Formats: sequence, structure tokens, C-alpha cells
Amino acid sequence: MLTFAPNLRIYLHARPTDMRKSFDGLCALVRGVFQADPLDGSLFLFVNRRGDRIKAMWWDNDGLALFYKRLESGTFEMLRGEGEAATVEIDATQLAMLLSGVSLASAKRRKRYSRAG
Repeated sequence: MLTFAPNLRIYLHARPTDMRKSFDGLCALVRGVFQADPLDGSLFLFVNRRGDRIKAMWWDNDGLALFYKRLESGTFEMLRGEGEAATVEIDATQLAMLLSGVSLASAKRRKRYSRAG
């Protein structure tokens, strides 16, 4: 199981991605669709059309790392951006639930304190 810092920025490409893409192709998607720098330390997620495979790309201070998960059966929950948005930002807890097969739509968060600003 992968663990990431709770303050890690995690972005999901909300549209199906060609899983044949590797580092260069995914970096081009990050620059073009996310309008972000793939080397900024954020985690970028990509799901295939069938929803049974997910790739995660992350800059590890000295190189890019790709993580790939293929489900033997079932699918990942397909998250959609608001309106026509091609990207969705999620947090580390939502990523863990997504990878574990927990439906984010039915999960409810309890109210917690958060500092303003």
C-alpha cells in the first residue's frame, strides 16, 4: 500500500486515458490538460476507458515514478469534474478509498475544525 503525506496535492484526469502512455505522454497531458508542472511534487492519476486500470505519476525529488494498478475484476469509481472540467482534485483519504473500492459518493465526512484562510 502506498502512503502519501496528507498535504500532497492529488489530481485525477476525469476523462479516459490511453494506458499505453508512459512518462513523456503523461507529462504532456499534465502540461496541456492540468495546466501544471509534472515536476512540482503533485500526484497525477489517470484511468482507462473500462475503468479497471489506474496509473499514478509522481515526481520523487530526483525522478518521475509511475505506479500502475490493474484490477482482476470490477472497476474504479469514475469521478467527474464539475461541468466540463477535465480534472478533479482529491485528497489522500479519497485516493485510499478509490484504490480500495470504496464508493466516494456514499462516503460521508463528519464535520471537522479547519482554520480560516
